[in-house]
Amino acid sequence: MFVEEVMELLELTVLRSALVGLPGVNGLSTEQRKRLTIAVELVANPSIIFMDEPTSGLDARAAAIVMRTVRNTVDTGRTVVCTIHQPSIDIFESFDELFLMKRGGQEIYVGPLGHRSCHLIKYFELMSGVSKIQDGYNPATWMLEVTTSAQEMMLGVDFADLYKRSDLYRRNKVLISELNAPRPGTKDLHFDSQYAQPFWTQCMACLSKQHWSYWRNPAYTAIRFLFTIFVALAIGTMFWDLGTKV
Repeated sequence: MFVEEVMELLELTVLRSALVGLPGVNGLSTEQRKRLTIAVELVANPSIIFMDEPTSGLDARAAAIVMRTVRNTVDTGRTVVCTIHQPSIDIFESFDELFLMKRGGQEIYVGPLGHRSCHLIKYFELMSGVSKIQDGYNPATWMLEVTTSAQEMMLGVDFADLYKRSDLYRRNKVLISELNAPRPGTKDLHFDSQYAQPFWTQCMACLSKQHWSYWRNPAYTAIRFLFTIFVALAIGTMFWDLGTKV
């Protein structure tokens, strides 16, 4: 089944029967919850996935596990667009392409990272006045340090303008034009119905989900039953034989 493939892809097979639980109380850890969230999206079998800082709130080990599963997702042929916050060297180099913007949302680099971020490093080091990266230094940290507003003022340049005058920018424009043009023989998408599944299939799926959400936690369900019986007895006692009294 496709669900089994997704669980194996995101290394969730060992958690097959685990309850999600409450954050910080019981159930899955933060890292496992993030992988589960990705798996829920993958079940729909999308061709492109957007992720907003999937490593935020995680330690180095947990972040590496999450990004490893993200990399596994990419290796299946899907595209993952991901924002990242303070990545380590290993996590940063797991990306194929980088879209770097400065304050204000202007692009200053859009292109491949290369092995050990060689393309990114070469692009900025060719600019006059930009300091060279030291051996073993994190390229993600270095690129942010050399492209700050203070650096622009000190060098008297605008990295956004430099990018728009670069060969990389022209290459990207040509690539966008090629991708915008439909391939010969392609047809517009057409769907036979508004929904992927008929009404009754959706109803049965919702009922099944609700059924399992109740019976996976017998203690909670038992408390609900006892509370209902207690309220019924209390109200029944209050109004017992009330109609025969004047």
